[in-house]
Amino acid sequence: MYAPWPWYVAGPLIALTMFILLFLGKKFGMSSNLETMCAIGGAGKVAAYFRFDWKKDRWNLIVVVGAVMGGFLASQYMSNNTVEINPQVARQLSEDYGIDSAGEAYLPPELFAAEQLGDPFVLAVLILGGFLVGFGARYAGGCTSGHAISGLSNLQLPSLIAVIGFFIGGLVMVHLLYPLLFG
Repeated sequence: MYAPWPWYVAGPLIALTMFILLFLGKKFGMSSNLETMCAIGGAGKVAAYFRFDWKKDRWNLIVVVGAVMGGFLASQYMSNNTVEINPQVARQLSEDYGIDSAGEAYLPPELFAAEQLGDPFVLAVLILGGFLVGFGARYAGGCTSGHAISGLSNLQLPSLIAVIGFFIGGLVMVHLLYPLLFG
């Protein structure tokens, strides 16, 4: 198995990609593809928001296809699908939350196994979480990748504010909400 690319390789490649997109006048982001897919699916007949020329944004759909294909190839052929985490964190996850596979499985089965979908609480958390992520991406005018990579490289103040909000939200989730929900 291969190790992840080091920051000094991956970082410049991301910067090069952003430079090319900036030069071509394009914006990078994943959530904008949801708008494009809704427009392709005919949502413009129901909501004026989706009435736009989606064909000019179809290049970004290739990014989604590439992300899915790249993720699949990397997980199947270039990774052992584990995450190296601090042993103290793994011990705390095991003791406090019953996640014994922390650090052994990329997606711990205690959280992500198909059997978990039978639990109404887990299902409600997933549905509510998905709604909040979708609402947040729309309300913030983009997703984490769009703001943190594209928006910050374009020196956009709203993206800086959004990224700060993402970090604050993550800290609140990990330190306050997660222990309440799963503790």
